[in-house]
Amino acid sequence: MLLGTLSRYFLKRYAMTVFWFIVGVASIIFLIDFSEVSGRYSDAKGASLFGVFLLTLMRLPLILQQTMPFIALFAGMTALIALNRRSELVVARAAGISVWQFMFPFLLGAMLLGVGSSMILNPLAAIGQQLAQSQEAAWSDSSNAGNSGTDIPWMRQITGKEDTIIGASSVLENGSLLIQPVFIHFDSDGRISYRQDASTAKLQDGYWILNDVIETRPGEKPLREASKKVRTNLKQEFLQERLAQPDTVAFYDLSNKIAVARSFGISTKRLETQFHSLLSMPFLLVAMTLIAATVSLKFSRFNQSRSVILGGIISGFVLYVTTVLVKAFGSSGVVPPFVATWSPVVVAMALGATILLHQEDG
Repeated sequence: MLLGTLSRYFLKRYAMTVFWFIVGVASIIFLIDFSEVSGRYSDAKGASLFGVFLLTLMRLPLILQQTMPFIALFAGMTALIALNRRSELVVARAAGISVWQFMFPFLLGAMLLGVGSSMILNPLAAIGQQLAQSQEAAWSDSSNAGNSGTDIPWMRQITGKEDTIIGASSVLENGSLLIQPVFIHFDSDGRISYRQDASTAKLQDGYWILNDVIETRPGEKPLREASKKVRTNLKQEFLQERLAQPDTVAFYDLSNKIAVARSFGISTKRLETQFHSLLSMPFLLVAMTLIAATVSLKFSRFNQSRSVILGGIISGFVLYVTTVLVKAFGSSGVVPPFVATWSPVVVAMALGATILLHQEDG
């Protein structure tokens, strides 16, 4: 009964600390991003203060999700140091409760935070990112703000004797609408015959409809046309999988998206890496909490060792950077996605548990 009451108390303290950290970090992110977005689209046609506010709100979940490991690290350190300074952990030790028993609520809280991040925050971030890209694409055309920040690959289509390379600044409507597309046409000898730049390109059954087109041929003046059709054999289903951005796919849809992409023969490394990254998120936050425990459990009533705290922060930062770096290797196919996402988490959890065992149990 004592352990149950104490565990609920520690879990409540940890949850309150995490809540206020989330509120604080989200507020800082919102203010910084609002300032950056408002400056970027200050001259955009149709942009307003309320529109910028909504756009920043759409982008907030994705950025907040990326800060979750640090929130878990600093929340764990803050909660444990506060309990130390009030001698509550000393009393728990005196009552015969081991470090693993009173650390269980913090590890459980970190696990629940990771589950919430993957299953609740991530779908919100995916929806928000899709809406944000649509809004940014609408504004960027009039503000010359460039692309929407997404990495849009170039595509190649071969229809009959015509070979065409297609690129765009952003993609909307599940791949059927290209914003600021570029169509580069080649002749049978592999030389560029002409180029088409348009404001938008809409995929229809068997052809693209280009709007506000500027067609440039070698040795001729550019010719502007209101619209033009370009034949294609690309299907919307293929484009949807080919151009899918992992950040815009919710956790619940990733498995199906991976299966469909494989059926088209499209590389799924990025989607698989994202899927395993979200699966490993709860364990990553547990690893961050273990790191926080290794530098926060030593009792100090008046002053915690600054070097120890700094060491914990640096260790958490190194783990986060390593996770992001290895995730990039997984997305590019250098390392299998499963290995890329799980190996840093498993190693960090093992090291944290080993250090705690050495500190507490000798």
